[in-house]
Amino acid sequence: MLDLQRLRALHAVSVHGTVAAAGVALGFTPSAVSQQIAKLERETRTVLLEREGRGVRLTDEAHQLVETAAELLALVERAETRLEERRGVPAGRLTVAAFASAARGLLPCVLADLAVRHPALDTRLSEVDPHLSVDLVAKGVVDLVVAHDWDIAPLPAPAGVEQAVIGDDPCDLIVPAGHPFAGRTAVTREELGGQRWVCQPPGRVCHDWLVRTLRSAGHEPEIVHQAEENPTLVALVAAGLGISLIPRLGRGPLPPAVAEVPLDPMPVRRLYALWRTGAARRPAIAETVRTLRAHWPRVSPHTEVLSAGAPLENQVVR
Repeated sequence: MLDLQRLRALHAVSVHGTVAAAGVALGFTPSAVSQQIAKLERETRTVLLEREGRGVRLTDEAHQLVETAAELLALVERAETRLEERRGVPAGRLTVAAFASAARGLLPCVLADLAVRHPALDTRLSEVDPHLSVDLVAKGVVDLVVAHDWDIAPLPAPAGVEQAVIGDDPCDLIVPAGHPFAGRTAVTREELGGQRWVCQPPGRVCHDWLVRTLRSAGHEPEIVHQAEENPTLVALVAAGLGISLIPRLGRGPLPPAVAEVPLDPMPVRRLYALWRTGAARRPAIAETVRTLRAHWPRVSPHTEVLSAGAPLENQVVR
């Protein structure tokens, strides 16, 4: 009989691409994942992984086994959901993936609240890029995702995945304290030409938004510095090296060397919670989404959010 945990390890390698990344997702060491797959190879008398450079490649037999593993994991999820639904209380393990600023600015208070009110619920958080995390929830690697989109790049929910709005996160123009924009009540997008910018690398939604927005206003952005983390962008602005557009969530207090200026119209990114349709009736999912929305006004007090007390089914965007 095939061992479910070993199938889960193989499935994770298929989704994440490497043994090390699969270990991070499962909470195991790479060695433990390799051992699970080695045991599975002995059980099936089949080679499942082949060395390819510094990584590994799944064999054709492994890909077939991964398909079966996905079906079995979906069946297990449905069984667990039914049991939890009968109990009527959030319980068991809930894996959550969130992008960096949500993991920093929203999830700590949410997970702490859940731990106090629902001790039978074991939540596990991973920081993942929003574009990757949606695929992870669709494939059953994580149970719940916190992701975001912008008006230029709506977040698609794949088949079998449902989503609900958490709230809107405004973004401000961050400039050095001595910049001509500092002290202004607002700056229009047409005024942004000729500026030196610091922003996230290409492929990130913030970067793409900046490029498209400035080009639509007739300006070609001059991006002089790129960094992944918002605190690094703030530090570069504080050093007088450029200006930046940074969301409020997880940004933290700004140093005296920078000024926050509203952009007119104000850019906004929207946060969502996403989960698989098969787990929609699980109390842990419903309670976590409610808690995310209940805490949103506290971490982003200047934004509007749907009533946290409304039924979850009324908040879903299908």
